[in-house]
Amino acid sequence: MTEPLVVLKGVNKHFGELHVLQDINLSIGKGEVVVVIGPSGSGKSTLCRTINRLETFETGSITIDGVPLPEEGKELARLRADVGMVFQSFNLFAHKTILDNVTLGPIKARKVPKAEAEKRAMELLERVGVAHQAEKFPAQLSGGQQQRVAIARALAMEPEVMLFDEPTSALDPELIGEVLTVMKSLATDMHMTMMVVTHEMGFAREVANRLCFFHEGVILEQGTPDDLFNHTQNPETRQFLEAVL
Repeated sequence: MTEPLVVLKGVNKHFGELHVLQDINLSIGKGEVVVVIGPSGSGKSTLCRTINRLETFETGSITIDGVPLPEEGKELARLRADVGMVFQSFNLFAHKTILDNVTLGPIKARKVPKAEAEKRAMELLERVGVAHQAEKFPAQLSGGQQQRVAIARALAMEPEVMLFDEPTSALDPELIGEVLTVMKSLATDMHMTMMVVTHEMGFAREVANRLCFFHEGVILEQGTPDDLFNHTQNPETRQFLEAVL
């Protein structure tokens, strides 16, 4: 495996009585695409949000490029700039244009000059196929287009790693492909380090370097797509894959 970029050691998280993350140990190498699959409610989204510290955790450690996750303050803001996050809901600012949505972070957080931020934003919007919509507002775009803008917005911060939390689950079936295509190009053309929580098994099979099967707060099994799809010995993994495939 390449040099690890994201390392979780013994991470535990409870919601009340529910032990959502149980002693999670996971490393994501630079340029690696790790896809997390598993039943709904197994803790996959919590895992994703914990890496960005949108959720706190009780014990264990998480480091990004060797640096422990800060608790709060400026260091946390800096970390969030290095960790791009794309959610189920697009979370775009409704009252700002597409271009303004993408330039806001670099201008405010990274202090990039406006002209430079706009040039970069247009390159990214071109990359995700919505440059012609730059002056529109989010409500004027389809869900798939909004999610592609959300990806461009995360990329504008030049993150070291991108986290995707079920990025296609809120989309109509015919719009899912366009978002997955953009994500594939991030993996293959940009060699972006990515952790993707998804139910899209075709994407998992095609793009993942490694699959993690998450079940009741535990990583039950991990390996290549071939290992899990074709050779799993784990009854839970097999049952889950039979149900979704």
